[in-house]
Amino acid sequence: RLIKDIFKISLPRSRSAGELEKEEEASIPEESEEKSAKKSGISLKLRPSFGKGSKSNGSVCPAVEGTSGAAQNGKQGDGLVGLKNLGNTCFMNSIIQCLSHSRIVREYFLSRKYKEHLSGTSKMQGRLAEEFASLLSDMWSGKSDVVTPNKFKSAVAKSAPRFVGYSQQDSQEFLRFFLEGLHEDLNRGKKGKRRMEDPPKGLTDAQLAEHRWREYLAYDNSSIVNIFVGLLKSTLTCSACNHKSVTFDPFWDLSLPLPRSKGSCPNLQSCFSEFTQEEILDGEEKPTCENCKKRQKCTKQFSIERFPPILVLHLKRFSEVRYRTKLSTKVDFPVDSLDLSDFASGTELDAPRYDLVGVSNHSGNTFSGHYIAYCRTTGRWHRFSDSSVSSLSRSDIVSPEAYVLFYERKS
Repeated sequence: RLIKDIFKISLPRSRSAGELEKEEEASIPEESEEKSAKKSGISLKLRPSFGKGSKSNGSVCPAVEGTSGAAQNGKQGDGLVGLKNLGNTCFMNSIIQCLSHSRIVREYFLSRKYKEHLSGTSKMQGRLAEEFASLLSDMWSGKSDVVTPNKFKSAVAKSAPRFVGYSQQDSQEFLRFFLEGLHEDLNRGKKGKRRMEDPPKGLTDAQLAEHRWREYLAYDNSSIVNIFVGLLKSTLTCSACNHKSVTFDPFWDLSLPLPRSKGSCPNLQSCFSEFTQEEILDGEEKPTCENCKKRQKCTKQFSIERFPPILVLHLKRFSEVRYRTKLSTKVDFPVDSLDLSDFASGTELDAPRYDLVGVSNHSGNTFSGHYIAYCRTTGRWHRFSDSSVSSLSRSDIVSPEAYVLFYERKS
């Protein structure tokens, strides 16, 4: 499916470029950082997880390795810079801090490598990528303790009209829309309607995964995809004839359910176990078996086929039931050397290990709250709450407020 299909959501009516520019670049409300973020209710319409994914050692995405922040002109700062709250923009600030402290992302933009990949046919004509690069440059210039992201916020609103104005939003949703926008600005894939071809007969699972991944890259080929997108393997097993049907689909992040255990603190491994556990499809959910040619009771199970350089994990704290609730369960997660080999598909022989580089945290309830970021900088951890930056003890990183985790693959 196209990226646009993956991100499909009902959006407000788009406004004209003039309306957006006037609204976003006019006067910015002067409010204290944390107070402004708590004044309005949070819109927490969480969408389903991207489901599934693929692997390829022969990726044809533009390379991101080999870039270096040292390629910049002038002295580089330490990134310990706050972001001014423009009026309930703490959700945006927390995600930008996490991305800023993801080395692969930062070096790609600060080295100006991204300029080689700008698309002249995207909706934003490259403006979103340019404004993000400019913001990162300001944050790492060493010239200021606080940066005001006015122009960046304006570009985001023009790219995704749901972010016009200053109402509180969900940080995970912002990340998805923002990465989609960056991808469109840097996409070098084919234009037009995607053509899906049936793969050759007799392919192994590894060959099928490679086929699907290259098919995906033909239309969605950017360094953003190369950095963030992985593949999930979905295996459907018929209970009648034991026939196995395998599909591979891309994911930009993984939304993990929180185990409801009494009296004990679940860990990230248990969240993955629940995400990948075998699911029974019966009754109205019965799929059609390829071999039996009729609807049969089946089991479905996920495994990770391709691990991206940056793995984004979303802890599903908010439910979309009649009365929205937030789960404040504390989930224990590793800061160093996350090992997901138990959840790799059989064709993924060398599952990487990951180090945590950032956490977007949410405090409060489903109607009001505040977002902050915890980020690793040169081996030390810091707390970023809008304009405020302070040191953070490793023992305080894991908390019931952890919401979106950013893991970077160990080299």
